Amino acid sequence: MNALELIRLNNLPLVGQLLSDETTLGLHHSRRNGAGVEFAQFRTYQPGDDPRLIDWKRYAQTGKHLVRESEAESSRQVRLLVDLSGSMNYEEGGIRRLDYAKVLLASLAYIANRQGDPISLYGVRDGRIEALVPAGKQAFQKVLGTLAGLTASGGWPEHTAGFPELQRRQSELLVLVSDLLQLNDEWLALLRQAASPRREILLVQVLGQQEVDFTLSGFYQFQDLETNQTVEVQAEAVRAQVRDAATTYFAQLDTHLTLPHLRRVRAMLIDPPALVLRELLG
Repeated sequence: MNALELIRLNNLPLVGQLLSDETTLGLHHSRRNGAGVEFAQFRTYQPGDDPRLIDWKRYAQTGKHLVRESEAESSRQVRLLVDLSGSMNYEEGGIRRLDYAKVLLASLAYIANRQGDPISLYGVRDGRIEALVPAGKQAFQKVLGTLAGLTASGGWPEHTAGFPELQRRQSELLVLVSDLLQLNDEWLALLRQAASPRREILLVQVLGQQEVDFTLSGFYQFQDLETNQTVEVQAEAVRAQVRDAATTYFAQLDTHLTLPHLRRVRAMLIDPPALVLRELLG
């Protein structure tokens, strides 16, 4: 079943379950490590770790600050974050970007729930992070229901006050699905603030083929989905300019998003979601 057929099902819980089953088939999950009871391994001390976890006997032997890790007794927080700006309404080949994002996040919610990980859901709208579903009892079902009803609108204000929600120090997995399209460096600023030794980031950038290749011909009226401004142009007249701008922008992203603890996957709207998820989860 291709991406368009899955989205046309219009049943997010069913689609999420189908994709999570397909994604995890054959994947072998590694043991979590944390401050448990049975010793698992040593790792290098990182800023943000509790200094009391340093093995000082090991330090005397090696001269290195090493932390004793054990098999975790508790699960890692999984925070799902979806871009809700107007550009997520972009549609190509009958597939809307926001719907594609919902399918990916619903599938990840199923996978996290099966592993016993606490799940929460957030949205980024008007340059602010909104808490949509907190972690807790029945969060999984609430995440699926909330995802299904989400809409996208608006843009990103020129000035934002930062993202205090991303300054938490607990260990977590942050999954962001967005187009990463920006006027300035708003998405880069958010991701730099989110980057932390105690936070692993999985980032899915969802794009349409025309946003990358721009092979259109003839006269078109283009609409900015965040400001609703329109402009009518001949595609051939702006093709080279659009392609050059896209190439430059994606190259800049490749440079600036080479961050520790961040894995990024680019997904095209024609890509099977299960393959995107498998690449993301490695």
